[in-house]
Amino acid sequence: MAQARELKKRMKAVSNIMRITRTMQMIATSKFAKAQGRATQSKPYSEGIFELVTELANRAGNIDHPLVSGPTGGFPTTAKPLVLVITSDRGLCGPYNGSIIRTAMRHLREVGIDNCIVEVAGRKGAGFFKFSGTSIGRLVQIGDTPGVEDVHHLANDYMRRFTAGEISSVHVVYMNFLTVSRQKPEALQLLPLKPPSSEGDTQSTGPAVEYEFSPPAEELLADLLPVTVRTTLFQAFLDAVVSEHIARMVAMKAATDNATKMGKALSRQFNRARQSQITTELTEIISGAAALE
Repeated sequence: MAQARELKKRMKAVSNIMRITRTMQMIATSKFAKAQGRATQSKPYSEGIFELVTELANRAGNIDHPLVSGPTGGFPTTAKPLVLVITSDRGLCGPYNGSIIRTAMRHLREVGIDNCIVEVAGRKGAGFFKFSGTSIGRLVQIGDTPGVEDVHHLANDYMRRFTAGEISSVHVVYMNFLTVSRQKPEALQLLPLKPPSSEGDTQSTGPAVEYEFSPPAEELLADLLPVTVRTTLFQAFLDAVVSEHIARMVAMKAATDNATKMGKALSRQFNRARQSQITTELTEIISGAAALE
């Protein structure tokens, strides 16, 4: 009888867990649909402005800008590289945070973890670095719905510190959203801004085209480079949020499926235990009746 009661309690606990995980899966699915819409709608703009800056820089020749070459006179010896690690505020999202943290630690070891300024977005990452004894320069509070003004304020602060020579570079470690079935942790170089060379594309498109810039290319880059930095950082936050919801959705679905299988297994064990108990009781009744005859 005690075994049947224990199995009954476990079945009830598993059923409650299954309802919770199924609810969390539905919530993550709803949030994912909204976050995916924001990320996919902004990605063509972020990629387009990056390509525009690349094309402009290649056509205009060698143009110097503080966001590309750093402050005038070079960086002081006190300037350190800065690494921003974007994690989640909540758990139950499978290997999402673990993959980002491993990528961040690998990057920090390459550049020297003692000579870096580490900033973290998300309480899970902050908890890990606090546990590992790594000092955090700042905990960035962005939330599940990154706001344009908040991210732009953060990007402006990075550009100000970079051009002033306070930091020598800025890297962002985040989960890059490629497709619904594929996300990849990456360490993105935000500053100095170095657009990829498009010499191969220029050679393959035939004769070079000469452009006449109005206003001059220097003025155009002075306006477009800060916009590119802000847009790239904002897109990184959007991709991170989408990837987090996907990871939580997959993890909660797996948890729900496992709880369903466990519930069925416990139900079979309970039925066997109950059947054995009934058989024992019938045997005792029959034996008692036979003894009275």
